[in-house]
Amino acid sequence: MAVQPEGTPCWADAMFGDLEGAKSFYGDVLGWTFAEASAEFGNYTEAYANGKAVAAVVPPMPGQEGLSQWCLYFAADDAAATAGRIRDNGGEVLMEPMQVADFGTMCLARDPGGVVFGVWQAGTHEGFQAMAEPGAYTWAEVFTREPGKSDAFFPAVFSYRQRDMEDGETDFRIYDLGERTVLGRMKMGDDFPPEVQPYINVYFTVEDCDETVAKATELGGVLRFGPMTTPFGRFAAISDPQGANFSVIDITKTEGEMPKLTDVA
Repeated sequence: MAVQPEGTPCWADAMFGDLEGAKSFYGDVLGWTFAEASAEFGNYTEAYANGKAVAAVVPPMPGQEGLSQWCLYFAADDAAATAGRIRDNGGEVLMEPMQVADFGTMCLARDPGGVVFGVWQAGTHEGFQAMAEPGAYTWAEVFTREPGKSDAFFPAVFSYRQRDMEDGETDFRIYDLGERTVLGRMKMGDDFPPEVQPYINVYFTVEDCDETVAKATELGGVLRFGPMTTPFGRFAAISDPQGANFSVIDITKTEGEMPKLTDVA
């Protein structure tokens, strides 16, 4: 796949205290295979679906041990300039833009509501080699208790257009790049325990949601929500055995009409 336009989700990775356990779990649940760990880059290990790079797993760096979580990266034309916009709009740069050999330049940041994300300026590593295929990334949503902060921040940093879903039950908004919808934003309700920090929920495509959930729970994962069939597909939210949250979705199994969306002025 070519380098994605600025603001497009382009890569995902996660730190795991038990790297081999993570490889075993995701290999069984999502069908991933893995490259050899790169000792030069902290044992960063790419994951493949049908031979295409779709994510990576890595052991924690010293001082970063703790709960595992997936990190979504957004494409940037100039990571340093993006870091500047992050600061200018009330965000926090957790790791300054750092060149990773000739692969590209990465940066880690946090929005004003506490959502951690990454920025990736592509070099030879352009990001996802597949999307919306079994085992590959397909969608993501910002889960936040302070939606106003995220709605002010992300569109300012990445020039998103915003639209609200006309649904009285949930506070859900989508972010568009031009005519392409690239990200959702969901307000965390009372069903989220207080200890759950704001995060970006990453969706991976699967061939059968129910079979995937059964496999994940059999291997020590925890079903958090679903499976549920929607106009977008049949999906479920899962926590892996090390606590990292993610969702799986069968985009071929849909039900109901697409919700109406209203432009946000």
